Amino acid sequence: MLGTTAMAQDTKMVGGAEMYPSKDIVSNAVNSKDHTTLVAAVKAADLVETLQGEGPFTVFAPTNAAFDKLPEGTVSTLLMKENKEKLQAVLTYHVVSGKYSAEDIIKAIKKGDGKATFKTVNGATLTAMMDGKNVVLMDNAGNKSKVTISDVNQSNGVIHVVDTVVLPGM
Repeated sequence: MLGTTAMAQDTKMVGGAEMYPSKDIVSNAVNSKDHTTLVAAVKAADLVETLQGEGPFTVFAPTNAAFDKLPEGTVSTLLMKENKEKLQAVLTYHVVSGKYSAEDIIKAIKKGDGKATFKTVNGATLTAMMDGKNVVLMDNAGNKSKVTISDVNQSNGVIHVVDTVVLPGM
């Protein structure tokens, strides 16, 4: 019984759906009504198998509203077959190898005198910093994205929900 209770405490609600620590990143994300654009993009980019892999991964998962902030037509253009590599670059810019909890990220920010740099799966860097009590990510162009839900544990990593899509400088 103790294991069930501990598991229930680790389950978080994202987009109206429970995110189970026993399931992988994709298996959880497909149930979030706030991440339908992200899931469609992951499928179009052929990244489902990767994100269902062993990991561990830290995924900064943009909501549908985050994708809606992009200039009109950006998402539909990225979802076109001929733009698959660009889409992969954008999506893998939101993924870091390893499992970094919010606490780990905040410790790295403090250790770095207010900033921590993380190398993403696509090879570019993301900078994390604090804005009050919020963790904020900054891409190489200076665009910022706030973590709105942290530490959504998965069987192969962790998801941190973000409110803005960061771009790898395309």
